[in-house]
Amino acid sequence: MNQKTLIGGAIGVVVAAVLLFSTLFTVHQTEQMLVVQFGKPVRVISQPGLHAKIPFIQNTISFDRRLLDYEGPGEEVILGDQRRLIVDTFTRFRISDPLEYYQTVGFGEAAIRARLSSIVPSALRRVLGNEPLLSVLSADRTRIMTAIRDQVNREAQRFGIEIEDVRIRRTDLPEENTQAILSRMQTERERVAREARAEGAEVAARIRAGAERERTVILAEAQAQADIIRGSGEQEAIRIFAEAFQRDPQFFAFWRSLQAYREAFGEDGRAMVILTPDSDFFRFFKELPQDVRAAEAR
Repeated sequence: MNQKTLIGGAIGVVVAAVLLFSTLFTVHQTEQMLVVQFGKPVRVISQPGLHAKIPFIQNTISFDRRLLDYEGPGEEVILGDQRRLIVDTFTRFRISDPLEYYQTVGFGEAAIRARLSSIVPSALRRVLGNEPLLSVLSADRTRIMTAIRDQVNREAQRFGIEIEDVRIRRTDLPEENTQAILSRMQTERERVAREARAEGAEVAARIRAGAERERTVILAEAQAQADIIRGSGEQEAIRIFAEAFQRDPQFFAFWRSLQAYREAFGEDGRAMVILTPDSDFFRFFKELPQDVRAAEAR
């Protein structure tokens, strides 16, 4: 009797433990629960703590209440100025209405990411289709990302989620556009280099012309000054020469003849001059001037 009682008591404890375990559940601060009965939603529990449900009839589905992220692949979009860009985005969202989320999407996160893979690119193309490239690459990007987030949020609310942020992570040109732009940039740099070289050559030619003109002026002034000095010297030499000639014409004539003899016969005395004996060139060989005779007599 005692053994049956113990067995029955043990079974009762086990059944009570199973009933208690099936009835009570804990909601953590990072999650929210949806209680369903035979697959039909009954209530949403957002407050953390210990809660109860009908055992074996009701089940719980947990949804993360933290920020979730979605990173989409690069999308090629056409901007308002008909430029093409490859744009990468990432989206931050949270489940705001577990009931609506369960009814429209289900209980997995893969399904909502599949929905966002079409919603985000559509909003991205609509917004960027009205913006030029300069706005996308400038401080206007914040305004553009806000507009994209608002459009995505309006479409995502019907799935029970709230879009916290949509960010443009990276913008690239398509490969064919990149090569074309690089080619244009190279052509432009070459044009600028040619202009710089042409301007440099023009400045160099102008500097050389100025230097040559200044050189010519300096040489002309120096030549003029030299001519003036030379003329003054020659004038002074002529004056001295004339003054000496006036003092003693016969000696001066004799001295000039000696200079002529030196130039005619040369330094070595081997020069040959053919003249008649009575030529006036040799008159000082025939007779000496009176002053020379007087000097010899003294």
